[in-house]
Amino acid sequence: MGIYQQQLPQLNGKVCITDGGLETDLCFNMNINLPEFASYDLLRDEAGYATLYDYYQHYAQLAARYKVGLILETPTWRANTDWGEKIGDAPEALRKLNIAAVQLLAHIRQEFETEHSPIVISGCLGPRGDGYTPEACMNATEAARYHSTQIQTFAEANVDMIAALTLNYIDEAIGVTRAAQDAGLPACISFTVETDGKLPTGETLEDAIAQVDEQTNQGPAYYMINCAHPSHFDHLFAVDAPWHQRLKGLRGNASCLSHAELDNAETLDDGNPIAFGKELTELRKNDAHLTVLGGCCGTDLRHIREICKQLTH
Repeated sequence: MGIYQQQLPQLNGKVCITDGGLETDLCFNMNINLPEFASYDLLRDEAGYATLYDYYQHYAQLAARYKVGLILETPTWRANTDWGEKIGDAPEALRKLNIAAVQLLAHIRQEFETEHSPIVISGCLGPRGDGYTPEACMNATEAARYHSTQIQTFAEANVDMIAALTLNYIDEAIGVTRAAQDAGLPACISFTVETDGKLPTGETLEDAIAQVDEQTNQGPAYYMINCAHPSHFDHLFAVDAPWHQRLKGLRGNASCLSHAELDNAETLDDGNPIAFGKELTELRKNDAHLTVLGGCCGTDLRHIREICKQLTH
């Protein structure tokens, strides 16, 4: 069992940061070629492992400096069956790589965790299909069956929780939640939204959360938004609403561009790190239940440092 599995610090009021956009940082800032945008590919050799270790340790040091918690996601957003098959990994190879990812973060925690900076190890999984566009959508039962293999592997590796990032339709979120319940793991369900603050399938975030909660008996430990710029969802917090209490985390994109525009972009838009930090922390000032703040596409250590600076003002 994971150290924080029964008592996640972010649910007890501890403000936690996350890392930035791992894959975009590796590809655009470090010029590393990731097959199918899969960062887990680096776990195959010592050089790749060292690259990931170096990446994560900077965030651990940042959290320790500012005395905030840290949610570390395993580099396994693409380490599920379909994406693994595209890359050439059989199920057993994927299982070993998912476990290696957890062990990497356990190493980081052992070296850098402090009394004031708890480090939560989160098993990260991504959508079966494209993160931006709902395609070949599964029903909830199919989604639970599909994602259960990776989630069970995370349970065996003693993660503290799992997080499903960049989900773009409701049934997949329900399925992931049910699979996490079967594995006995707390789950963060993180939806991506378009520039209007709605899911790519058109539902409001409020309705998506309500439907997942209804179908899973409030199964997720909490919800999050990721892979969208703060300006795409800040209007959702203009008026207090009960459903806000289920939303604990924000992982924003650096760029104001839409998903379609980002998909066609040939260069990285890293936005304005200072403005990014201010925008996310301003949302927390008005909604104190938001305890997890971090980055997604286009963000890096600079953006998360600005969040820390704003949090300590």
